Amino acid sequence: MKKLKRILAKQSGRDFSGRVRVRHQGGRQKRFYRVVDWKRDKKDVWAQVVAIEFDPNRNAYLAAVKYEDGELRYVLAPLGIEVGSKLISSEVAPIESGNHLPLSKIPVGTQVHNIEIRPGKGGQIVKGAGSVAVIQGKETDYVLLKLPSGEVRRFVNNCWATVGQVGNIEARSVRIPNAGTKRRMGIRPTVRGTAQHPNSHPHGGGEGRSGIGLKHPKTPWGKSAVGKTRNKRKYSNNLIIEHRKPARG
Repeated sequence: MKKLKRILAKQSGRDFSGRVRVRHQGGRQKRFYRVVDWKRDKKDVWAQVVAIEFDPNRNAYLAAVKYEDGELRYVLAPLGIEVGSKLISSEVAPIESGNHLPLSKIPVGTQVHNIEIRPGKGGQIVKGAGSVAVIQGKETDYVLLKLPSGEVRRFVNNCWATVGQVGNIEARSVRIPNAGTKRRMGIRPTVRGTAQHPNSHPHGGGEGRSGIGLKHPKTPWGKSAVGKTRNKRKYSNNLIIEHRKPARG
């Protein structure tokens, strides 16, 4: 699998000019990037799972698969897949965990993941550990999917998806044991705005432990941080049948 791995460079949140564009990122332990086959474009060829591997760049496990012609690839490891399991990407594949099919060929009520938004682009959504979407219904040119957020959305029926739920469902319940673990992951501390110098943050300054008072909450760059902050409508909003669940709390 050496050809599918490379050292993942770390920019610590900096852009081409060296300026910080993403805050709270720093040095971390060396990582390898594994090239994942999101498209599953090797059609009608059976593959056997030869290993289940941990990937430091995502919370889902990866399955190393070997095709009948000897080619090796990484794919997301669905729940229930073990070493020795066989997978296939085909329009006539059986409806079993790990197989890749067009949405039009998957029955209503089936759990899926690694779903294409645009045909041929490869899986773009529902790829995190434990994530799963459910096929709710079918129309002439569209398939209705209920996403993990609770949103029901139309997808073009010739988009492809993988049957089953993404594995490693315990990943979301894992607790970070100490601050050092976060630092080794490349995550630096986040300082409250009220604890900073007034030249560094709009909430900074004041005597003692002062809050933001009557000020309107702002980002570190002075932009409003509450209320409606985005007015742009997405091009795909007309594909939403039912909006996502409101946030709790």
